[in-house]
Amino acid sequence: MANGKRDQAKVTADAAARFAEVFRAAPDGVWQAPGRVNLIGEHTDYNEGFVLPFAIGHTARVAVRLREDSTARLISSYGDEGLVTVDLTRLAPSNMQGWTAYPLGVAWVLGQQGVRVPGFDLFLDSSVPTGAGLSSSAAIECAVALALNDLAGAALSREELVLVGQRAENEVVGAPTGILDQSASLLSTEGHAVFLDCRSRQAEQVPFDLAGSQLVVLVVDTRVSHAHATGDYAARRASCELGAEVLGVPALRDLRVDELAEAAGLLDDETFRRVRHIVTENDRVLCTVAALAEQGPTAVGELLTASHLSMRDDFEISCPELDLAVETALANGALGARMTGGGFGGSAIALIPAATEAGTRQAILTAFRHAGFREPDIFAVTPAAGAGRIG
Repeated sequence: MANGKRDQAKVTADAAARFAEVFRAAPDGVWQAPGRVNLIGEHTDYNEGFVLPFAIGHTARVAVRLREDSTARLISSYGDEGLVTVDLTRLAPSNMQGWTAYPLGVAWVLGQQGVRVPGFDLFLDSSVPTGAGLSSSAAIECAVALALNDLAGAALSREELVLVGQRAENEVVGAPTGILDQSASLLSTEGHAVFLDCRSRQAEQVPFDLAGSQLVVLVVDTRVSHAHATGDYAARRASCELGAEVLGVPALRDLRVDELAEAAGLLDDETFRRVRHIVTENDRVLCTVAALAEQGPTAVGELLTASHLSMRDDFEISCPELDLAVETALANGALGARMTGGGFGGSAIALIPAATEAGTRQAILTAFRHAGFREPDIFAVTPAAGAGRIG
């Protein structure tokens, strides 16, 4: 048995065993959904633009068993909250808090859409770092959405489940995010990035062969936690909506790079810089997709770095730890580097030659120590498969 299959079998068995420990019965099944790295295309999703994420090997796993009543009992492998018991007939966005808001939010949205969700017992385990900009919340939502979709016989498509997860994030968690995270988790295939048009919701698999190019994507989790439900993220979205309204376009996706000069005369400085990031970022996503098709991963480094500078200076969502990670990676052989995720903390990524991985890691650790920052968590990722049932 290959290592990957053996590891997955162990993960499945562990989740089922932990479920049985708590609930004194075997689960009906085990499902998992991955976190993601967004290669490029930040804050473009809710502007109906383009994004290019890929799934990673870090996953959220849920073991679930249906009940004959309307009760849901939930427990996770982290935190000290213990077993949470709720009546599904009384669910409302206002009475879901903490980590259970993610799975219960999915159950509530499915119910709102006419799916009869029976009671269930659920055990959650996850290896996706929280607050790292790697979509730990979407991984939970997608794993639960797949599980309840299967067990309730709802027969919703993966594209429909993307919208279920997004609605749970928006209406229950209170984070005004787009469809990037759930799309990456549900639609990814191994060895590919997902080129997503967030207006049409059309997804295309783009080959992203790191091993063949002798490259590695290094993730630097700064361990500076961020939260999409806080005001900074919402403020950026509001600026984008204002910019589109003043410029008379349905969304900033409809503005071209060569129209920015005219836009500068119509917007205040801050709103213009927010708009400029979105417009140029959409262009960078399209250029990255073209470069990957024509030349492969070695050709996209400068686009990644340009994306970071735009997020740092125009969208103002970086932080000193993210900037240091990017600058240090670039000074130590990275082809390109950028922060990834919603910003205000989280992770940076660096596209580096595989042969330099150890040196780059050490350089970043040393730079953080000298700056007096908390030690980052650094690990390599490759494009992994999307969500699915594993047991």
